[in-house]
Amino acid sequence: MTGKLYVIGVGPGDPELLTLKAVRILREVSCVCVPKGREEGSSLALSIVQKTLNLEGKEIIEAHFPMRKTKNNQQSENCELDTKWHDTIETVYSRLNKGIDTAFITIGDPTIYSTFFYLYDRLLELNPELNIEIIPGVSSITTAAAKAGMYLALADERIAILPATYTESIKETLERFDTIILMKVHRVFGNVVNILSETGLIDNAVYISRAGMDDERIFKNIRDIKESDLNYFSLMIIKK
Repeated sequence: MTGKLYVIGVGPGDPELLTLKAVRILREVSCVCVPKGREEGSSLALSIVQKTLNLEGKEIIEAHFPMRKTKNNQQSENCELDTKWHDTIETVYSRLNKGIDTAFITIGDPTIYSTFFYLYDRLLELNPELNIEIIPGVSSITTAAAKAGMYLALADERIAILPATYTESIKETLERFDTIILMKVHRVFGNVVNILSETGLIDNAVYISRAGMDDERIFKNIRDIKESDLNYFSLMIIKK
């Protein structure tokens, strides 16, 4: 019998935000696949789980996923990406073929900018009958809003979520939506500030760094932000 694959969102950083279902499944499975952005780095998702559960005795598969902005990269970069991911696909698939239930953990919620969905179709190509269950998690978006004491939408208000790197779309999005969430804003922070200044919305923005983690920071006046305050795990919420 083929094993079952659970894709588990472990939340943004606070281990108390792990769902009861996530905790139960992680206790039950014997194999956990852990994504990492760098081969020599540690896994944030794994560190969250380890604060709640003892994983001793479980097989831990460390999967290196080079982080890219889009799927359209230079050919050489695609070769590296495909090789790394192919190795993980084969490793996970081999465990499932042996009847081993496996959990793939991911920070936040698996359905929002998650690495796993780059693998999903490839796994199903190998076996369309694979049993894959997605376990939702608390997202950094809702965590950030809650920590900042904000609502994201009321009544018929419209929400837009954008990777902040697409700065060419921000002005148009600001015109069309009531709440805009810009993900991973650290690399283009200066450009975003300029756009918000031009549109008169700079006082409507809140910047949240490392939401749900021990060192989380919230800036309700983004003029106060220094370069040292910028972080990979950051987002900005703009409400008109």
